[in-house]
Amino acid sequence: MGAVTASELREPGHGGAQTLAIDAHGLTMSYDGTPALEGVDVVVPPGVVLGLLGPNGAGKTTLIRILSTVLPAESGTFTIGGVSGSRPHEVRQVVGVLPESAGYPRLQSCEEWLTLHARLFGMRRAQARSRARELLSDVGLAERGDSLIARLSRGMRQRLGIARALVNEPPVVFLDEPTLGLDPRGQAQVLDLVSRVARERGATVVLSTHVLGEVEDLCDRVIILNRGRVVAEGSVEEVVRRAAAPRRVRLRIPRDLAERAADVLTANQMLSSAATPGGGAGNIVVELAGDPDLSLASTAVLGTLLAADIPVLGLSFEGGRLSDAFLAVTRGDDE
Repeated sequence: MGAVTASELREPGHGGAQTLAIDAHGLTMSYDGTPALEGVDVVVPPGVVLGLLGPNGAGKTTLIRILSTVLPAESGTFTIGGVSGSRPHEVRQVVGVLPESAGYPRLQSCEEWLTLHARLFGMRRAQARSRARELLSDVGLAERGDSLIARLSRGMRQRLGIARALVNEPPVVFLDEPTLGLDPRGQAQVLDLVSRVARERGATVVLSTHVLGEVEDLCDRVIILNRGRVVAEGSVEEVVRRAAAPRRVRLRIPRDLAERAADVLTANQMLSSAATPGGGAGNIVVELAGDPDLSLASTAVLGTLLAADIPVLGLSFEGGRLSDAFLAVTRGDDE
């Protein structure tokens, strides 16, 4: 099946019968005459984790700022959870945002800061304090409520920022580079939190990141921007399938059978070519023809070799990852 497009998602049977979490048409924006977004469409069903990818300057942060009403678009329309972008005050009631460069007051405690934001959303003092403590527990900072924000590590501040984005229990949450600058442990903690936000709260999460592995692990759908335009969209598997061919299979076989195996594989119609890098040192790289199903391709490779009485010591796929798709659709970018 091909990738499901934005227009198809609006149709009944693809989520069109229910209120879309995000439904944007033709968004444009420029800075000093330089286009940042050029007619961008974004459609996200509720409860989805969307990976927002693109090179530096592709328009990711601009898109988040428009959808969260920080910036007005030059043209185009959008709704968030059915609320029109023409009503920015109402949109802000249904979104939570962790900006790329979030600022934090150094001399407030974690609980004080979250309580303040809860009050800004209309909660009474006691309710706001209770909400702050609940969120601190949810993000793993229950014991840091009285700590000054200045004394938190960067990873703790990012988790605090996510707590701030959840104060109003928003159905849509925008996270702009939430793991930027974190060590592996901090990255894992933040990503686990992002997963729980989607799974336990049922929120739609838009995750803007340069770390493609995060998208592969967490995201249901992905949009890739390049030079202000959408160049790929769909599930991770759909985007990879459309953009990352050809795929390669790397095989390990006995050294003395390498050249014979290459000849046998090349004769198979599913395989476009086979080579023995390293002078026939027992490794064979097979280029798969067309747009193959990986499970069928691996079965064909193994079946062909076993039928020829050639044992296979190892098999792995190369290519066909999100990184390959990303490079394919952004090729030629100057960044």
